[in-house]
Amino acid sequence: MEGVLGGKAQHQEQPQTVDHDFSLESVPMSARKAFIPMFFIMLGFTFFSASMSVGAKLGNGLDLSGFVWSILLGGVLLGAYTGVLGYIGSDTGLSLDLLAQRSFGRYGSYLPSALISFTQIGWFGVGIAMFAVPAAELLHVSPVVLVAAAGICMTSSAYFGIKGLEVVSYISVPLIAVLGIYSMVTATVQGGGLEAIFSQSAGSLTVFSGIGLVIGSFVSGGTATPNFTRFAKTNKIAVISTVVAFFLGNTLMFAFGAVGGAFTGKDDIFYVMIAQGLALPALVVLGANIWTTNDNALYTSGLGLSNITKIRKRPMVLVAGVVGTVTALWLYNNFVGWLNFLNATLPPVGALIALDFFRHRKDYAQGSEVATNFNWGSILGVVAGALVGNYLPVGIASVNAMIAACICYLIAEMAGKK
Repeated sequence: MEGVLGGKAQHQEQPQTVDHDFSLESVPMSARKAFIPMFFIMLGFTFFSASMSVGAKLGNGLDLSGFVWSILLGGVLLGAYTGVLGYIGSDTGLSLDLLAQRSFGRYGSYLPSALISFTQIGWFGVGIAMFAVPAAELLHVSPVVLVAAAGICMTSSAYFGIKGLEVVSYISVPLIAVLGIYSMVTATVQGGGLEAIFSQSAGSLTVFSGIGLVIGSFVSGGTATPNFTRFAKTNKIAVISTVVAFFLGNTLMFAFGAVGGAFTGKDDIFYVMIAQGLALPALVVLGANIWTTNDNALYTSGLGLSNITKIRKRPMVLVAGVVGTVTALWLYNNFVGWLNFLNATLPPVGALIALDFFRHRKDYAQGSEVATNFNWGSILGVVAGALVGNYLPVGIASVNAMIAACICYLIAEMAGKK
């Protein structure tokens, strides 16, 4: 294990060769974190307003039993996917982009890095606007002012790397949990119980469709899991903090959105809480909710750009933050559909990294050199997975994409051995 996680020689070189974010190298044991900070970082990552909108769709389309089965089964599959990636990140100490160098090739890794950077910058901008637009409406100010203020604050905390994510999560996670639970309990009491609330508009969704919504809500973001779990002290801490955080965090977001949405007919906890007379808490929850996920998105995009440019993460975070902030309102109004299309390209990246890691584990060991410039099986796998995920009309899009990508990879590998 010492060889994988970094030995004495690496520690001696650290002051001259690495930054605090370890953008271009593995994270040494001296920089690893215990369970509590890792858990808060991962939980903050999953607290996202868009997940509450998905929860509202589930609440308005399923009865109580269907809702419970959807979040349980979907949560198990999503937890398994992120848990495997969490293990790989901790075991190697490598970011998603450095892992991609092994599975896609030195230059082939630019494809997943570009995809995830582009997508996460896009969602960062959309997230800022998701806060600024309704908040400006409530406060009677220009959304441009709030976009600028939010962009500066979120970029600043992401600039400080994993420590910044940790601090923001310690503050935001309890706020979101307490206020979200209060809103949900209030809606339940006023609505006559969960059965009564869910029975108002159930029937437009099947449980299978609900499972697909649960998985699809965060599987693209979950692909970036190694970027954070590479800081875990042990593989056990990485896996447990990831699986529990994804299951608990997403379940809470879905529950907040489902109960409030079914009760009020709204699809966002911000408007649900305003309808409950909680305007100021709504503003706090929306800001804290988006800040945690946006910081993780910006951190991930910075690492992706760093892999392509070979410039350390911090300057790349500033570039990504400026681009996302300046284009936030345009992204919010024009780009969500395209971002959803790109989301189907990211699950194959994680699946291919996991498959290649377990088939060629020695290539990921500490001190190993990147063996090839291009791994065409992985590159073609992402293309095939994206096409299948977006255009196959049956099944769960993200799962279809991962299966197609893995089949393509295995065919290419077998063909290469002949």
